[in-house]
Amino acid sequence: MASKFERFASAGKGNGLRATHEIHAGELLYTAEPLACCVSNTCAKDFCHSCFSRRKTLLRCSQCKVARYCDVTCQKQAWSDHKRECKCLRSLHPRIPTDSVRLAARIIFRLLSPSQTSPGLCSLEEHESHLCDMGEERREGLSQLSSMLQLYIQQEVPNITQELPTVDPLSLLAKLTCNCFTISDGELREIGVGLYPSMSLLNHDCRPSCVMLFEGETLHLRAVRDMQPAEELTISYIGTLAPTRDRRTQLEEQYHFTCQCQRCTTADMDPMMLCGEEKAWAPLREAIPRLENWQTQAYWSELLYECGSLLDPLDGDVPAVPDCNVYRLRVIDLALDACINLAEWDKALAYGTITLEPYRQYYPDPHPAHAIQLMRVAKLQHFLVHLGDAQHTLRLAYDIMKVTHGNQHPLTSDLIRKLEECRAELDRA
Repeated sequence: MASKFERFASAGKGNGLRATHEIHAGELLYTAEPLACCVSNTCAKDFCHSCFSRRKTLLRCSQCKVARYCDVTCQKQAWSDHKRECKCLRSLHPRIPTDSVRLAARIIFRLLSPSQTSPGLCSLEEHESHLCDMGEERREGLSQLSSMLQLYIQQEVPNITQELPTVDPLSLLAKLTCNCFTISDGELREIGVGLYPSMSLLNHDCRPSCVMLFEGETLHLRAVRDMQPAEELTISYIGTLAPTRDRRTQLEEQYHFTCQCQRCTTADMDPMMLCGEEKAWAPLREAIPRLENWQTQAYWSELLYECGSLLDPLDGDVPAVPDCNVYRLRVIDLALDACINLAEWDKALAYGTITLEPYRQYYPDPHPAHAIQLMRVAKLQHFLVHLGDAQHTLRLAYDIMKVTHGNQHPLTSDLIRKLEECRAELDRA
């Protein structure tokens, strides 16, 4: 794949990537394999630790009892990365280190085998740790993780300073907090974490010019709008469906910079995101962490009941919150998820339909989150035999997904099959 971008010194941002040729929306600009990656602990029982596929039944490593694989083929392919990790996991059993510690260990094992690493636009050594920018509490947390890392790898690397003099465990963990990427499936659900050193050069924008998606552990960088030579390539480090203050706070705490993108400096979306009276939407904002925890724990009945109470309060003195308010929108999304898991299809479709107009307004450029929301609603419409609506919604989703995912992505192929099913059923009707 001929490169259409180059590394450059970005004013006020350090390094960055910029276009060297004209780029068109939907172009696949880069494909990368990670220096190291691992399946997240929360997903460890559901995803293959080699190909990152979701499977109902997985074979468990007979030694460490942690790693799981589709079959013997996946297990063999993973062995070069897992063999050292396996001994370390056994040494800590039944404790399992955090994702960041496991990822850091895998990076160390890779660095001990230089033949397995390949140069790119940026090396691990060039990454900033930002330790000097961190508060005492965060540094203390990283220090504890560093101690855990050294204990974890002791079986394989008893003296890291001797075997890898350039690697400091504390600095490595700090670099990971700023530079690793969440690996997700096509529907943006978290699977794992990985370090892709060259892609860490991409700077942030709350209205980015590119998006990252994954197939397994392979990263794909795609343009979501046309770009001219010398224009900077950007991605969003965080979910942008949040008011300016929330976005800036998250970026400052995790990435140590104050976002100066156009969306942040103008706060142009805030009037819509925070519409309604604060006394009405503040309880929604405060409830979201608790609701998201119930979602993680799969407490679907409790989640749906609480969402319903928040969305339709019994107190007649509480003014209504518009559906485009981001906190109400998040609660509606959580209610939609609960309804799907409880097989309450009509209610799920009602909630899903409410979200479509706010999503359209909040994502003016092609964005995976918008396409996936459309596809979720379209599947409900199709299941409930609203065939004309389903066909229309699937077409809207495809117009976005062909740009963000590309026609070869498995999720796009699934969408095209659904669209063909709708057409066939409408022809028979």
